[in-house]
Amino acid sequence: MSADPATAAAATRIAAAFEGHGRRAALMPYIMGGFPDLEASRAVGEACADAGADVIELGVPFSDPLADGPVIHDAGSRALAAGATLDGVLDVCETVSRRLPVVLMVYANVVLSDGPEAFAARAAGAGAAGLIVPDLPHDEAGPLRAACDDSGLDLIPLVAPTTTAERLAEIGAEARGFVYTVSLRGTTGERAALPPELPDVVARVRAVTDVPVAVGFGVSTAEHARQVAEIADGVIVGTRVVRAAGEGGPDAVRELVTELARALD
Repeated sequence: MSADPATAAAATRIAAAFEGHGRRAALMPYIMGGFPDLEASRAVGEACADAGADVIELGVPFSDPLADGPVIHDAGSRALAAGATLDGVLDVCETVSRRLPVVLMVYANVVLSDGPEAFAARAAGAGAAGLIVPDLPHDEAGPLRAACDDSGLDLIPLVAPTTTAERLAEIGAEARGFVYTVSLRGTTGERAALPPELPDVVARVRAVTDVPVAVGFGVSTAEHARQVAEIADGVIVGTRVVRAAGEGGPDAVRELVTELARALD
């Protein structure tokens, strides 16, 4: 089965975002679907688009988010407590995807509960351009990758500083959309400084893939964003954006993303 024109076009939006942003790197805020509630997260996504984001990563709340630090973990827990569901988050995706490409950050159990084909079709139907599944090992990603290909989605791989050269080459060869390069060991969260070895990590990733390289985890300030833009194609800011959403809602997120966008000009 091959993707129909509508879903095939969705995946090309990620490539277009990296090619057409006009900055040193694409700006990619992460927001939590359903936090503080579904309507608020919709407004936060719109605020990111207003402020100059190029791609949105939209988190699907999950009860056991292994890759998430305390701020994002708490946001997901609060979203679930407020009644967030996958259908509700896909509704947010449908709205925000009218403005810019949306990549769903979703844990494997959520995907597998539907099955790869059904989940990919639902995501594509909601306007998503790609998926990130942080707890899905590369060796087990084949069925979902094929389902995403059939639905016109990019399955975005993750690599870390600890990824071996052999595994990195395998991931780079299969990458779609971009490679999410984790800047440090551990979970998401704000950090005072970026790891000094980050340029070497990014260089290793660039050597094995033709798709853009984006960096996330620990990118917390405009200065961090500038530093990442010197070595990578995309700058992912998660915890700081989620914290702004919790503390000041869409207005605070708009102000923050505007500051980050200016840092990349």
